[in-house]
Formats: sequence, C-alpha cells, structure tokens
Amino acid sequence: MTGRRDEKLKLTLTQKLVLGPAFFLWAALWAIPLQAQTQIQAPSPAQSQSQSQVQPALAASPVTVEVAPKAMAFDMAIEAPADIRDYLLRHIELTRYRELSDLDANELSRLMTAAEHNVQELLGTLGYFAPKVQLAVAETPQNPAAARHITITVQPGESVKISDVNIEFSGAIAQDESAREQRRAIRAAWSLRQGAVFTQAAWAAAKTDALRLLTSKHYPVGQVLDSRADIDPDANLARLSITLDSGPAYRLGALQISGNQRFDAQVVSRLARLPTGSNYDQSQLVAAQQRLTDSGFFDSVFVTLDTAGNPEAAPVLVQLREAKLQKLVLGVGGSTDSGLRLSMEHTHHKVPGIDWRAVSKLSLDRATKSLGTELTSPPDENGTRWVTSALFQRQTSGSFEVLSQRYRLGRTQTGDQVDRNYYLQYDRAEDSAGNFSSTANAITANYAWTQRNFDSLPFPSSGYGLGAELGGGMTLGDNSQPFVRAQARWLGVWSLDAARPGSRAMARAGRITVRTEGGMVLARAGAELPSTQLFLTGGDTSVRGYAYRSVGREQADGTITAGRYLAVGSFEWQRPIVVNGSVTAWESTVFLDAGAVADTPSELRAKLGVGAGVRWRSPVGPLQMDVAYGVATREFRLHLNVGFTF
Repeated sequence: MTGRRDEKLKLTLTQKLVLGPAFFLWAALWAIPLQAQTQIQAPSPAQSQSQSQVQPALAASPVTVEVAPKAMAFDMAIEAPADIRDYLLRHIELTRYRELSDLDANELSRLMTAAEHNVQELLGTLGYFAPKVQLAVAETPQNPAAARHITITVQPGESVKISDVNIEFSGAIAQDESAREQRRAIRAAWSLRQGAVFTQAAWAAAKTDALRLLTSKHYPVGQVLDSRADIDPDANLARLSITLDSGPAYRLGALQISGNQRFDAQVVSRLARLPTGSNYDQSQLVAAQQRLTDSGFFDSVFVTLDTAGNPEAAPVLVQLREAKLQKLVLGVGGSTDSGLRLSMEHTHHKVPGIDWRAVSKLSLDRATKSLGTELTSPPDENGTRWVTSALFQRQTSGSFEVLSQRYRLGRTQTGDQVDRNYYLQYDRAEDSAGNFSSTANAITANYAWTQRNFDSLPFPSSGYGLGAELGGGMTLGDNSQPFVRAQARWLGVWSLDAARPGSRAMARAGRITVRTEGGMVLARAGAELPSTQLFLTGGDTSVRGYAYRSVGREQADGTITAGRYLAVGSFEWQRPIVVNGSVTAWESTVFLDAGAVADTPSELRAKLGVGAGVRWRSPVGPLQMDVAYGVATREFRLHLNVGFTF
C-alpha cells in the first residue's frame, strides 16, 4: 500500500511540474483571442475537472463565461386592483427571498406568515385597515427543482375616511393676536379634509405642509409637538389630531457678513434690504439671497437666520463668495428673427477711481450689429443706482438700414416686483435705403415703470405683467419741434382651472395668454423724429407670421418705414402634452396675433398671423417653436425663441 501511495504521489508531482507549466503556456498563447470573445459555451464536466486543476493559472485570463441563471425558490403573483398590486410588488418583503433555491418547506411557511402581516401593514399605509388577504402555495412534487408558485389574493375592502380633524397650537402663536391670520391659514391649508381617504403618505404630507407654513413666518423653530391618527377599522373612520408648537417669535437682528473683500458691508446691506427689527419671514430671506445673487457681485450667497441667538434680535448670517473682479463671456445664439448671433461681453465689477460696475457688449447677428457700454453705481439706501450708457447700432428696420447712437444718463430702482427708471436720453438716427438717406436727432426726458406679478418665473402659469413708458423732448436741428412719446404693454396669464390651483386637472387644462401693446408719438406733422423713437413690429415675440420689424407704415413705392402709432394684440392657448397619463415638459399651443403701425390712428390696419407650435420647459427657460401663417403675405414662417422676458 505504501508503494502504491508513493507511485501515486510521484505521478501527482509529475503532473504538477510538467503538465501545469505546459498548460499555463498554452493558456497564455490563447489569451488574446479569448479577450475578444464576449461569451463562450459552458465547458463540459470533464473540461471543468481538468481546468480546475489549473485554476490559479487561468485566474488572470479575462474570459467571460456565461453562467446559467440561478434557480428560483418561488415565483409570485398578486391578485388585487391594479394600483394596489403595483404598490405591493414594489414594497413587499417576500420578493427578497425568491432566489434562495435551498428554501425548505418550514422556512417558506414562516415567510408566508410574515408576508401576510407585511401585506396588511402595506395596505394600512394606503388606508385599508380591514383587508382580506389569502396566500396560497402551489408545490411542484413532480419536479422538485422547479420553482413553487405563490398566489396572494387581496380584497382591500373599504378605505378609511377622515371623520374629524383637530389642529391645536402651543407656544407664542397660541396667545399672539397678530398671529390669528397665520393660524387660520394653517388650518385652511390642511389637505386631509373630513371625508377624504386616509393614507400614510397623505398624513405625513399634511403634517409637513402645516409645519412649513408655521416656520415660514415669525416662528422658525416651530415643531410638531404631538400628532395622532386614531383608526376605527370597524367603522372605517380616522380621527386626526396634531399640535404645533411655535416656540418664540423671532425678529431680525444685524447682518453678520462673511466672505466679502472688495464690497463693503454697506453695499451688501443695501442689496439685501433686510431691516433690523422686522419680523422673521423666510420668503424675505430668500428674496434677499436672490437680490445678492442677481447683483452679479457674488458667485454664491447663503442667507440664514441664527436661531441660537436672542429671538428679539436674531443675527442674520450672510455668507458670500465674491465673483472675479473682471469677467469675459463669449456667446453663440440665434433666433429666426435675427439668425445666428455672436456676442462678447466684458464686466468689470469695480472700475478704479469711481467703484462703479462697467458692462460692455459687442453683438453681431443678421439684423443688428451693436456695441454698447453701461456704467452702474452701487445702490443707495433706497436701492436706487445711477446709470449711464452709450449704444452704437446698425439695424435693418423695415426697408431701411438705420445707423443710430443713443446716450443715456439717469437713475434706476429695481424691486422684487416693480422697476422704475428716470433718465435723459439723446438719440441720433441715420436712415438709408438706396439713394435716400435722412438724419434726425432728439433729446428726451423719460420715465419707465414695470410691474411683474407672475406666480413663477420663467414658467408662469398665472399672473400678469404691466409696463409703461412716458417721455417728452425736442427734436434737434434747424427745425426743432417738441414731441411726446408714450408706450404701454401688458401680459396676462390665466389657468383654465383656477378653482383648483396646483391640481393635475389644472395642469392638464392649460392656460390662456393674452398680450397687448400700444404706443404713440405726438408731434407736428413736419417734425423730423429719429426712427428709433418710432414704431415697427413683427417677429418671434410680437406678430408671428411676419419677418422681424417688417410690419410698419407702407409707402406708395412699397417700402416699409416706422410709424407714430402702434397697436399689437395676441391670444394664445397653451396646453400640456400628456403621454401615458403623465404630464410632460412639452406643451402644444395655438395662437392668433395681430399688429398695425401707422402715422395716424385712423390708418391703423391690422395684419393677422395665425398658427400653432410647441413649448419645451428647457433648463434655460421656455423654448418656443411655432409655425405661423401671415394672412397679409400669404406665407408660412418658422419662429424659434428661447426664454421669458417682460
């Protein structure tokens, strides 16, 4: 026996010393072809045994072997209403054990018992507290290797309805008479009304919304002190109660500013506009943060309230990271109005000597070439700034090429909803077409006012915008004449289901958008006015179906010139596109535009444009794609535009 064992040992050593290296060499020579394969056939049992002896040598070879799928312990079907079935399939814990192929009958029985309780708990989160749940297992004795089949039958029964809701308050809000409106608003906004179906998700959402309304004004440290949902499964009723503890009321203290280097605390305070001693309002802090961001002076801004301080004067923490002193931006864009557009913009945030900001821009497109610069002072205590600017422009305007200059000096005030501008302006315009050319100059004093009251920008679903400009001045030259210029514009957006704001029905119903614009210049018939003070219309954002600034006063020879009176109107119906029951980021739209330009009101003759298009809620704003038919020209035009401006 010992001799045979020695011979067997020698044979094994010979195999390892001779056959092993030989097989390793063979595997190395074939490594490259094997790398190119994505799948190979599974080896036979004999091959598997042979290869297992050289497992260390083949471990480094990147061979992909197709592995047979794991045997399933069971498969599962749920018989229930579609929405409940889908919910259970997503959350039931039993699915975690389907791939345990060695699951015996005792373990499966234990899992079935746990699964029944799990299904009942999941149904409870949906508002079904008295369901009938049956689980059945179909064994496969004829083929023990085959998966068993589990059927779960669910009769959810009647859902639990809300019978009573009690909302109580504790803390400062309970005794403060000035907080009566806030208490009323929290109760009015409670989403789980009497008669509504109770679900765990809706219950959690209602508490979250109530807490958000509590902490958004006056009481930033408010919390849910107690909440209870008493369920009566026999009567299918739920009684809800919640107690909100407001904590103390907070007032704003001094700003604690960090991260500023070039811009002093006074500039930051004037931009933030958060008066010391005012009541805490989260929306005001958000607005202050947005104003600081929009100023362009800072790359990042965080405005928070330090609730660890004295509630009567809680510090406001303003954390800043300043933008670079100078910035150069190169841009490429375009629209169907002007074609490809190239731009270059340089910003200097603090010009030496005056500490004003300077923005200079060069823009080139098919219709307009312009070069301009604007200097803006830091804001004063009222948020008002000095502004001076210069603009040199060559533009196709009607049938003419217009070479113009504009110089402006004035004051501007930008608010959360209202902007105001007061300025003096000098205009010079040289119009040329063929052998004809004319030059006119004027100086004016102007006031401009704009209000924006939209629910959300840049994708408003309701609200309005209103703008008005009024100016008066004199033409310059041998025949100076006084004139007055006025212009107004309005944009209204209405939801077609305003009775249910934020609902799915509201989103699907869409909205109506109405836009109007009017203008006039009052002057003597012989006054030589710069064409930049007169009106033209047509294009992507005015009267679709017509070329950019092609709707004007038509001369006897067919040329188009700017006129003294303008009237524009537009009606548009925008409706979301729904796919598989879900509202997408796309909208369809149909519209009717009309516009007219003339030198007297009686000569106004509207040119109509009708069409349809789509809108896409892109990351940079609404993308507009329209096809419009110009009734006067009997031509179709494509209109593309990005963004929302008013």
